[in-house]
Amino acid sequence: MKLLFSVLLIVVFSFGAHAQDKIIYHPDANASNDIEMAIKKAKAEHKFVLLQGGGNWCKWCIEFHRFCKADAQLDSMINANFVWYHLNYSKENKNSDIFKKYGYAQRFGFPVFIVLNENGERIHTQNSAYLEDGDKSYSKEKVMDFLQHWSPAALDEKNY
Repeated sequence: MKLLFSVLLIVVFSFGAHAQDKIIYHPDANASNDIEMAIKKAKAEHKFVLLQGGGNWCKWCIEFHRFCKADAQLDSMINANFVWYHLNYSKENKNSDIFKKYGYAQRFGFPVFIVLNENGERIHTQNSAYLEDGDKSYSKEKVMDFLQHWSPAALDEKNY
């Protein structure tokens, strides 16, 4: 009986830990304050802000996060060029004012990417459908292309 109980506890905690891995959006977060902090950090580090709009309910949102974190080159590119923030959109909190501020980006579906320069100005909104590779994941080439074209270096006049 003790063995069965121990196994049951392990299974429950394993599922709980796995579920925690998928919690990347926080409906109770103060997104306005978080984005202001991300902009300050981006400015200090000469980066842009990458807002990933979506929710924990969205398999493509979770997949994009997993895809980028699992690939060292993509993860490095994001860390070198962006402050990445997961902007929640869910029945608990749609962050309507923020999505309105950034041009109703949710019209593209989820995830949707909003790129802010270091001054917090929206410079691009990206429909994630153009980054997909089939019906299961994303294309590394397309994601790299998107990140490169909207990085601070790409918009630095000294590079031209």
